[in-house]
Amino acid sequence: MPDSSMTAIVCRAPKDYRVERVERPRPGRNELVIRIAACGICASDCKCWSGAKMFWGGPNPWVKAPVIPGHEFFGYVEELGEGAAEHFGVQKGDRVIAEQIVPCAKCRYCKSGEYWMCEVHNIFGFQREVADGGMAEYMRFPPTAIVHRIPDGISLEDAAIIEPLACSIHTVNRGDIQLSDVVVIAGAGPLGLMMTQVAHLKTPKKLVVIDLVDERLALAREYGADITINPKTDDALETVRSITDRYGCDVYIETTGVPAGVSQGLELIRKLGRFVEFSVFGADTTVDWSIIGDRKELDVRGAHLGPYCYPVAIDLLARGLVTSKGIVTHGFTLDEWDEAIKVANSLDSIKVLLKPK
Repeated sequence: MPDSSMTAIVCRAPKDYRVERVERPRPGRNELVIRIAACGICASDCKCWSGAKMFWGGPNPWVKAPVIPGHEFFGYVEELGEGAAEHFGVQKGDRVIAEQIVPCAKCRYCKSGEYWMCEVHNIFGFQREVADGGMAEYMRFPPTAIVHRIPDGISLEDAAIIEPLACSIHTVNRGDIQLSDVVVIAGAGPLGLMMTQVAHLKTPKKLVVIDLVDERLALAREYGADITINPKTDDALETVRSITDRYGCDVYIETTGVPAGVSQGLELIRKLGRFVEFSVFGADTTVDWSIIGDRKELDVRGAHLGPYCYPVAIDLLARGLVTSKGIVTHGFTLDEWDEAIKVANSLDSIKVLLKPK
């Protein structure tokens, strides 16, 4: 009789994530189960693991433990519930990914096509009301999951970055980059480096990337950055002013995840500029908001998830226009979780993947 259990990472509390044997999921009607090929560890996973307030604080915490984490997954269709093949348009063995959000399909946002802002907002890996996440050997896709097939020609490492790449595409699109724009991307982590590649495809006048790690800035230059700035040794404000007739950048994309990235952007951006905020923060950010209205009349735009961008991400990877090379730096098995989260939560890595045996 086949084993009905599987290995998974189970989030029980901040810094209490355990490698456990749990019940293997089974699909119901219009549901499918995939065998996980890889699952990335996101910066938000690291912040959640460390106990950041936005995940665990308040009367209705975002994380509802116990739950299997992981939203940067992909895998192979292993088992199809009744009607699932027709419902999702897939067959057993297909390589697939589901978008990280599981829309309710009932709220005003879902009904208007703005599903990524779903009022219920179940995301794989944080709440298990709908389904667990991908840090396991298998996972279940519920009926409202948004599923995409992945072409065979895309490598494992490239397939593993489809989710963050979709988020990067949405963020860059929110910047409405024009050919004459000077664009600054703050933060050269996995998302910032993917945004650099996508922004480069928009061919702005100048593309500037800011980070504190020289090795990451070197990668940014490989990906198309015209100028890189390390604030430890370079004057970011003077550099940006020197290439903009002293006005400041047209578009500032914040993806550092630290409060200093916000205040820096408000200083670097020109009047009437577009400030795009993507990061998930581990601490509150305080700034003088008068700069947004009274002094600069900025257009401040948020960027959340990767709506309608998964097909674009898959296409860019298939055409070799975006790559995971240099971004995916480490791989661990599920049993090596303690080492994996340690490395992911350090500057020794950029993107860490969990690969079930």
